[in-house]
Amino acid sequence: MAQHRSRRWAWAAGSALLLAAAAASTGLYTLSSMGITPRSLGPYLERRSAGHNAVIEGVGRTAREWLVRADRGEQLPGGAAWSGTVGMQRGGTTTGSGKPAPGADEVLVSDSTGLLRAVAAAAPGQVITLLPGRYQASRTIEAFHPGRADAPIVVRAVEPGSVQLEIGAGEGFRISAPYWRFENLSLRGSCPKAYYCEHAFHVVGDAHHFAAVNNLIVDFDAHFKINAEKGRYPDHGLIESNTLRNDSVRLTTRPVTPIDLVTASDWVVRRNLISDFIKGDGDRISYGAFAKGGGANNLFEQNIVICEDRLRGAPGQRIGLSLGGGGTGKEYCRDGKCITEQTGSTLRANLVASCSDDGIYLNAAARSRLQHNTLVDTGGITVRFPESSADLAGNLVDGMIRSRDDGIVRLDDNLYTSAARLYLGSHPYRALFRDPLALDFQWREPAARRSNAGDIGPDLCGGPRPAQARYGAFEDFGACLSRP
Repeated sequence: MAQHRSRRWAWAAGSALLLAAAAASTGLYTLSSMGITPRSLGPYLERRSAGHNAVIEGVGRTAREWLVRADRGEQLPGGAAWSGTVGMQRGGTTTGSGKPAPGADEVLVSDSTGLLRAVAAAAPGQVITLLPGRYQASRTIEAFHPGRADAPIVVRAVEPGSVQLEIGAGEGFRISAPYWRFENLSLRGSCPKAYYCEHAFHVVGDAHHFAAVNNLIVDFDAHFKINAEKGRYPDHGLIESNTLRNDSVRLTTRPVTPIDLVTASDWVVRRNLISDFIKGDGDRISYGAFAKGGGANNLFEQNIVICEDRLRGAPGQRIGLSLGGGGTGKEYCRDGKCITEQTGSTLRANLVASCSDDGIYLNAAARSRLQHNTLVDTGGITVRFPESSADLAGNLVDGMIRSRDDGIVRLDDNLYTSAARLYLGSHPYRALFRDPLALDFQWREPAARRSNAGDIGPDLCGGPRPAQARYGAFEDFGACLSRP
């Protein structure tokens, strides 16, 4: 009889384990198919348990802590900001310097009043040079005279970091005419209340062929805001080698996105360092950079996006790069419909790290190309809605690649992590790096090479890429740490 009871208990225990395994498997499959990562499920459970009795609230908090830690590891306090060959270079501009040509019309400026006058009176081919010092702008500086393709208007400092512009207005520069270029400047939002400072640069309407190169821009909601005006579109822009960050949480309900690109097409966003864009009020959703509003053929390449560097642990959702963002009202769309938010745009050779939500998010973004990006400590890549279609090749993703709501994903030789491993706290691709949570992305064990990657575009750190390239954005991150 005792032996019979023992067999019966063993059978019951075995059945219970099988049922538990089946339930766990079904749960993981459901979470995976819905694109729900541990880092998003944990805060959701905590929010749903809020307002109930102390036991239920305690369970919610414990679930969040366990799930987020399994997915993200121990989030250490932020250290010193990363610096290297991506972002503003103290040695000077990296491409197409605005240094006056011999005989060019150079206007020297030594104070804020002189700057306002020089910009208001600018003519094609002029180079407005700010002498070293600190400038205070309590009202928006309007750039409304056009340059020309062969004679752009340039606003610059001779030496990067030698000119500090303290912006005390909602917008620093408002550019509404074509062919303006800004380089080597340092701009900081210095409004009476921090959230009054919305944009360092507002590029609107007819301001096509705008360029911002090698600037340091700190403490704004949207460091660059680009949008249509009166049926004109500021196409063909360039944002290159800038450092964009915030030194504190933005306590605002307005959008917080350092590069907020709406309706414009044919922009190049390259070699920028973007970090710490945390929205503290409202929906608490923020992005490092996005393009939306019905534009096309925009390129984001060789950027480093660190959602949480100096600032870590705040509530909310931080997304690295996006085509489509959170969507656009039809009245603001380029075609008045926004059937697609983006068409034919490319994200390649970017490093995205330390994000509380997706590293890359596609929302109604058709014919997108995602090539050789590296994502570490993010929710991964999401392609959402039937209007979205994306070709993914050579990406190294410490997270999931997933379709949501019938997004079309075409995978060609990528490395990414399954949902099951994330929920178990297993991160094989994060483990390839020396110390990614401390922003050290040098190899502990180099990623595998692709058998024949073909022409894959640039390396994040600037070196050549062989046909048998490593997965992800770079061959050797050490090349990003040494300045030219």
